[in-house]
Amino acid sequence: MKVLDVVLLHGWGTGASVWKNLAAALAPWHPVHVPDLPGYGMAPVCTPYTLEEIVAGLARSAPRRCDVVGWSLGAQVALAWAQRAPRQVMRLGLIAATPCFAQRADWPHAIAPEALARFSKGLAADRAGTMRRFISLEAQGDAKAKQVARQLRDAHAAGDAPAREALAAGLRILLETDMRGALGSIPQPALVIHGYHDRVAPLAAGEHLSRCLPNARLLVMAGAGHAPFLSQARKVAAALQEFLDA
Repeated sequence: MKVLDVVLLHGWGTGASVWKNLAAALAPWHPVHVPDLPGYGMAPVCTPYTLEEIVAGLARSAPRRCDVVGWSLGAQVALAWAQRAPRQVMRLGLIAATPCFAQRADWPHAIAPEALARFSKGLAADRAGTMRRFISLEAQGDAKAKQVARQLRDAHAAGDAPAREALAAGLRILLETDMRGALGSIPQPALVIHGYHDRVAPLAAGEHLSRCLPNARLLVMAGAGHAPFLSQARKVAAALQEFLDA
C-alpha cells in the first residue's frame, strides 16, 4: 500500500506537543502532521465548538487521503472523522479510545458524569489545580506514573495554554458524545491500543470498541494507564508502524 500522511490528534487539556516522541519515531517512514485542536496552541477556537465542527475543520486542512492516530478525545474525533469522510481517512490508530467517556445506565465502562462536571466547575475556580488533577488521573495505574505525569505536565507547559472556552467545550463533548451506535458504520482498518490500567477510559471500553468496529484489532499494553504512548513509547511506535505499513 502507498505510504500515506499520518495525522496525530491529541487529547483534552494537552496540545500537539504531547506527540513529540511518537511523531519523531514515525517521521522517517511517513509524512507526519500534528495539528492543534481548536483553541490549543495557535489554532483559533471554532464556533460552534462541537465534535462535528472540529471534524469539518480537520477534513478541510488535512491531506486528501491520510491515516489518523488519535489519543483519548483525539481518538473520538478520529472516529467521527472516519465516519464522515471514509474516502479521506484510510486507517485508524486509536489510543486510549472510547466511544463514550461518561457513564450511562447501560454503559458502566466510563467516568461518572459527576466527575466530569467537577472538572468543568474546577476550570473556573482553579484552572491550574484542575489540570494537575486531570493529569494525575491520566497517569494513575501506570507502572511509570510519575514519568507519565511529568511528560504530560511538560507537554501542557510547552505550548500556549488552551483557551478556557476550548477546555470547557471539550469537557462538554466528553460528557455528551456517545458513538456506540455509529461504530458499525466505520469500516476502516483500526488498531485499538489500550492500557490495561486505564482510569479514564477503562479497558472494557477499548474491548467494546474493538469488537464493534468492523475491521479492528486490540493491543492491550500491560502496566500502562491512559497514555501508553508515553510510558511504553517504543512498543506503541513499533505497533503503529507495523499497522500503518500493512
